[in-house]
Amino acid sequence: MEGSSYSDGGRGIKTLSAHAVTAIVTLVVAAIWFETRAPRPEADVRARVPLGEAAEPAKNGFAAAPKGDRPKDTWTDKDRQAGKDALAARLADVPADVLKQVDADEHVNIRVYSAVNRSVVNITTASYVGFLGDESSTGTGSGFVIDNRGHVLTNEHVIHDAESVRVTLYDGSTHEARLAGSDPSTDVAILKIEAPADKLNPVDLGDSSNLQVGQKVLAIGNPFGLERTLTTGIISARDRSLKTQNGRMIKGIIQTDAAINPGNSGGPLLNTRGQVIGMNTAIISSVGQSAGIGFAVPINAIKRIIKPLIETGRVVRADLGIAKLLASDDGLIVVMTNEGGAADRAGIQPIRVKIKRIGPYIVKEPDLSAADRILAVDDKPTPTVEDLLSEIDSRNPGDIVVLTIVRDKKKIKVPVALGRTE
Repeated sequence: MEGSSYSDGGRGIKTLSAHAVTAIVTLVVAAIWFETRAPRPEADVRARVPLGEAAEPAKNGFAAAPKGDRPKDTWTDKDRQAGKDALAARLADVPADVLKQVDADEHVNIRVYSAVNRSVVNITTASYVGFLGDESSTGTGSGFVIDNRGHVLTNEHVIHDAESVRVTLYDGSTHEARLAGSDPSTDVAILKIEAPADKLNPVDLGDSSNLQVGQKVLAIGNPFGLERTLTTGIISARDRSLKTQNGRMIKGIIQTDAAINPGNSGGPLLNTRGQVIGMNTAIISSVGQSAGIGFAVPINAIKRIIKPLIETGRVVRADLGIAKLLASDDGLIVVMTNEGGAADRAGIQPIRVKIKRIGPYIVKEPDLSAADRILAVDDKPTPTVEDLLSEIDSRNPGDIVVLTIVRDKKKIKVPVALGRTE
């Protein structure tokens, strides 16, 4: 939900001296010593949250349906084409006499807004708090329609922890939404509403692969609840990195100076042809409102996951099977692997615990020398956890990667057949 701004803020993993690593690892090992080594989702460095498998349903049922109960749904080329056709028709609807009265720049703004504003929706969320759940908190955000069947794209953080979600269309009609699927690692969620097809105006999902710094962009959203507000600007930079709420790093983020404020999250970032090139996600600001630095998730990253989110409610990614890592001057220390996971099967060695008897006491301490230290994936250096995860995310389950590691003070290469997130 809106109210908090995200920023990279520098590397989340600090390089540690050898002594600091030893101290931290001692605490880690002490904490996990009596735990089972069975893999647990919350222990995975990926912080993946499987959707549609929650044991506790939300109070009003707002959740992705369990796998066996999901309605059959998909995303096809026909859905993509519907947005292209709709945009072309709406661009042609702008009265010519209106456009004769404005300059070239205003001409673009008017045509794009006229064609796309009805695709943008207002999202209102509610959560129940208090000892008896008798108090509620609300939040707002933006989204946009992506097909004629009621699928709405928005940010995962807009609907995170919500127990009810309502979507308001351009005509003022409000509809209960269900969660079709979400992916916290890219801050993307897809909602489904039941609304007449003639009230749904799908967008045209464009191409973000060849954007240029200085290119004009337009943003439409609901800042501070002011519905379908247009702001304009340029692409200020490309290939930024942004940390999501689950700690993952999104690469290739678009930076823009178009005004983005609380309530804009989940709205479209558009090119001058009215095509969506990104989804507005975050700002950097010391006062919680636009300071000319906004960020959008590139649409190509989103298009890749629309179909699996609609069909299964989640995104299945390659998994290295390492539960905990620590960064050091000479590699990523493998603290713990998931038993039976990809790294475990490949023989990657985590930290071991040595047991010593000192007088009447038994002392347990970590043996750092026994742990592998990861230096690279397929010869590409991975000095941080984010770098390692980015490399793994670019592969598919079943792919074989070669890890360069340090073991017994020697560099060796270990092939690993990647598993899959569950």
